[in-house]
Amino acid sequence: MSTVLLVSQLLNGLQLGLVLFLVAAGLTLVFGVMDFINLAHGVQYMLGAYLVAMCVGFTGHFGLGLLLGLIGALVLGIVLEWLVFRHLTRRDHLEQVLGTFGVILVVTEGVRMIFGTAPLAMPMPVALSGSVTLFPGLNYPVWRLVIIAVGLAVAGLLWFLVHRTRLGMLVRAGSTHPGIVSALGVNIDRLFLFVFAFGAMLAGLAGAMAGPLVSVEPTMGDNVLIIAFVVVVIGGIGSIKGAFVGALAVGLVDTLGRAFAVDLLRLVMDRSAAATAGPALSSMLIYVLMALVLGLRPSGLFGPKKA
Repeated sequence: MSTVLLVSQLLNGLQLGLVLFLVAAGLTLVFGVMDFINLAHGVQYMLGAYLVAMCVGFTGHFGLGLLLGLIGALVLGIVLEWLVFRHLTRRDHLEQVLGTFGVILVVTEGVRMIFGTAPLAMPMPVALSGSVTLFPGLNYPVWRLVIIAVGLAVAGLLWFLVHRTRLGMLVRAGSTHPGIVSALGVNIDRLFLFVFAFGAMLAGLAGAMAGPLVSVEPTMGDNVLIIAFVVVVIGGIGSIKGAFVGALAVGLVDTLGRAFAVDLLRLVMDRSAAATAGPALSSMLIYVLMALVLGLRPSGLFGPKKA
């Protein structure tokens, strides 16, 4: 195992983890604050990628296209909350699952009708399309470093908003005592609308960041949603800190497992058996991690403590 390969895979795992954090942060806010299971969060990730790709193509400028696309993701989040989700907020979880699954079907088919099934290319900025030499022998893509920087910046911004602002105080209070917060004159529905729309914009930002690296297509949010739920469960429902730690853990475990599982298995079994078992094992590692965390802390690493 070379140092160049190890550092490269560590950075890839960090980059994947921070993309997952952008998705999981909005998911855990909606789940923790509103007690709402939103299966359509992956659709918002997909819509963000499409909106940014479309706006970049229309304006010819990545920065302006990104800004317009994120505003569009925010507006779509508000529209979906107003049309669909607010009517499911006070329903039981089964109705929320069925309702949001219906949103997945409708929105996905709508995107197919508008854009077709062929993947849509999202060009990255020319200035950020090259590589930078981190140390001799390791040239790392600039765009992946940008994703890492954006993810860390958003994590710091979320920490500040949640723990150092009045709005964050209301969000934390509304997640545990919505009745009392409402009695104090706070419009809970408007607070929930803000949380949902902000979560949709974060998912859209994740889609925009991942867009130049993956295929922008109608089902791109499906696998991301599953892994984001794993992140939320590991970190603890409603915890931004938990989403951050859980996302980094999942990103690193998944990336390093896929890169080195076969080589590690060759130490204890023959080459052909390792080649067969390695990919299967690496695809299960994040779920093994989730099972281990739940065995030790059923509410997640930073979830609410049970009395």
